[in-house]
Amino acid sequence: MGLNEPLVPGGVLAIDAGNSKTDVAIVAADGTVLGTARGGGFQPPVVGIDSAVASLAAIVASAAAAAGLAFGDRPLTEHTSACLANADLPVEEQQLELAVHARGWSLSTRVANDTFAILRAGVDEPRGVAVVCGAGINCVGMLPDGRTARFPAIGKISGDWGGGSGLAEEALFHAARAEDGRGGPTELAAALPAHFGLTSMYALIEALHLEHIAPARKYELTPVLFRTADAGDAVAREIVSRQADEIVALASVALGRLGLLDEEVDVVLGGGVMAAGNPTLMDAIAARLAGRAPKAVTRVVSAAPVLGAALLGLDHVGAESEMHAKVRAHYA
Repeated sequence: MGLNEPLVPGGVLAIDAGNSKTDVAIVAADGTVLGTARGGGFQPPVVGIDSAVASLAAIVASAAAAAGLAFGDRPLTEHTSACLANADLPVEEQQLELAVHARGWSLSTRVANDTFAILRAGVDEPRGVAVVCGAGINCVGMLPDGRTARFPAIGKISGDWGGGSGLAEEALFHAARAEDGRGGPTELAAALPAHFGLTSMYALIEALHLEHIAPARKYELTPVLFRTADAGDAVAREIVSRQADEIVALASVALGRLGLLDEEVDVVLGGGVMAAGNPTLMDAIAARLAGRAPKAVTRVVSAAPVLGAALLGLDHVGAESEMHAKVRAHYA
């Protein structure tokens, strides 16, 4: 074997790198998962592209060791399929792709936003749309011919609303106004502070502002919002209803761009908000999507996103469906 030949001919190095954790898998050409590893989050906006990719290198090295492969002498696999957080725009994907490929892990490299991994993990072929509602919200779609649909998904400046962070802030907004009289009544005014053992929204506002309660703990309020909505509170139900509208709007626009509005197609729902399976939200999504895309079928994906990265890699190298099924069975 020459120095320029991969240690795993026809194989795939799959990387799913989120803000909080990174999963890596080395997959043989026949779909066997040879080695895996997990490490910390991937945050190039915080540490810079070079440092972020360097952090990936340590996790890739651990996966190589688990697979019994030498790391650094020659390419590990034929192709690297890296689905990365913070690759929100095509130009960011290109920059990251160059940086990852320069590491020499594979003969070819493709970097995509990590939402594509969730989509591919949830469909049997590279065809469909995914809406991810976790801390934030994003949507992508793909077709087997390589066409995609996507949104910038970088916050309010790109027209986004919702996700766990947005829902918590909206709940706090209405609860604060209910307590001081600027808004109508809602049980959120009592339920949100009670979650932290407090007796008023004023106390909660003070605790969050002074960081006596860590800002990240605001995410804990999203389940409180859902419970309050399920109990019939009108304001909470309206917030949940708006989230359903946003999810359906994203999915419908993506389906329309790909010409799938009138076809049988999967709409994959991912992220922590979706995984919670709140019936008020899920029923609203299903009913409203049926009015826009009557043949679309929603499904909540529970598989590890690194599976999606691996499947995208196998798509790239032209692997047969049996190889796809083998790697999917590994993560079942």
